[in-house]
Amino acid sequence: MIVKQLKLVNYRNYSDIELNFSDKYNVFYGDNAQGKTNIIESVFFCASGRSHRASRDNELVKIGENNFYIKIEIENGDYDCTIEIGYDRKNKKIKINQNPIRKLADLMGHLKAVFFSPEDLSILKAGPSERRRFIDITLSQLKPVYFYNLQQYYKVLAQRNNLLKKAQGRKDLLDTLDIWNENLATIGSNIILERNKFINTLYHYTMENHEKLTNRHEKLEVRYSPSIKAGEYNDLNDIKKQFHKQLEKLKNSEILSGVTLCGPQRDDLDILLNGNNIKIYGSQGQQRTAVLSMKLATIDVIEKETGKKPILLLDDVMSELDEKRRRYLYENMDNVQTFITTTDRNLVEDSVLANGKIFRVENGTVTED
Repeated sequence: MIVKQLKLVNYRNYSDIELNFSDKYNVFYGDNAQGKTNIIESVFFCASGRSHRASRDNELVKIGENNFYIKIEIENGDYDCTIEIGYDRKNKKIKINQNPIRKLADLMGHLKAVFFSPEDLSILKAGPSERRRFIDITLSQLKPVYFYNLQQYYKVLAQRNNLLKKAQGRKDLLDTLDIWNENLATIGSNIILERNKFINTLYHYTMENHEKLTNRHEKLEVRYSPSIKAGEYNDLNDIKKQFHKQLEKLKNSEILSGVTLCGPQRDDLDILLNGNNIKIYGSQGQQRTAVLSMKLATIDVIEKETGKKPILLLDDVMSELDEKRRRYLYENMDNVQTFITTTDRNLVEDSVLANGKIFRVENGTVTED
């Protein structure tokens, strides 16, 4: 999978730029706050339908303008693809090969990307929502139906929560709870099933990467910790049965609290270093190494599932890694189209600079060296 060209109009601090990329390495260097991250953010936007750092699309519009436009051209073996995303402060319009799509789920899978930045330490340090987000971003690219199910689940969840808030002393409303339970359990069980499959595969590759990075001195384990406790997480019927049981068990508590107390929205990951919670017992360096292992593992999972490597987006990570970890990262960049941002091009290996394109970024202007 190769990104050949990118065009940005009124996106962040870019008025109108068009860039042609190397099939191997693309390095963007310059001072802070010049627009380096904006470039790879826009690429990731085309893969996931969202920014990794903006909660609303209107934050991506250039100051003083009313819209933005992204066009990206992708070469994927026997399948070439052009993605266009336009936003006018009211709605977002997406085209695939000039054909408008109606659902965001239809965007998923056309471009597969792994994004890695120093902020990814939040996967370990922040709450469960960051770990669920880590799972959902990759799974949505691998399986668009998973993204669709996720959207539907949160719609049902919001409606069920609204019902619970009004249900105290209202038998007419309580009588409809079974319908919402069925919808929630049906969709939620599929999400749990797919998350379990994904984490089981990720577990293997994460452990393998981490052993190589630490000369087998450390063991890193990533385990799925679902809110619904089932005997077999590879049996959809069993998951759904246990989902219903838990909803029934928590019924009174949910009515009192006015919120759904179980389901995929409460899932988590247990990330253990030598058997201990890495969030509590891991040093900063160990946590960085763990996140690197997990991010590289997602490349392996995507290749295993699709037969093709995703693109790799590295946002100012070279300054955060020591020489050994940079070396391991470079080794894993082989045969992966990689986009690198850095304030110091000297942190990028000479072989990378010699086999790719180098762009200087300054105040919304991009110049190829």
